[in-house]
Amino acid sequence: MVEGLLDLHHCELVVTGRADLANGVLLRAVALPGEPERIAAGPALLARRFAIDRRHDAGQCHPGKGLWLAPRPAALEALPPEAVMQTTRIGITQGQQWPWRWYLRASRSVSKRAQGDPMPRVAEAWVLAEGAGGF
Repeated sequence: MVEGLLDLHHCELVVTGRADLANGVLLRAVALPGEPERIAAGPALLARRFAIDRRHDAGQCHPGKGLWLAPRPAALEALPPEAVMQTTRIGITQGQQWPWRWYLRASRSVSKRAQGDPMPRVAEAWVLAEGAGGF
């Protein structure tokens, strides 16, 4: 599902089950080797970078449709639990207290880091990205 924010920005929500049950995932950011590191650092920037707009609303994620989710690379499967930060939700007015937001601590494309979680050095971030085949 593609959400419009004030008809200015779009965000990609991937529904992971039935359409009538709350079970979606907001795609928040991605790092792309060879491009500016924050070109898709946030939901609206991610949608802009991949030209995701209302044409994709209610469509299926499928390579033949030009939009899909790739399997998780083996390098990400091997990450220790402390490599993933779990924190509270941001950019909403209700439910902010729920820890339903996760990000890779080595990623420099996180739109807002948890308090006390420092931005990794460039070299640290891209070592993980290269091992994962890019993310």
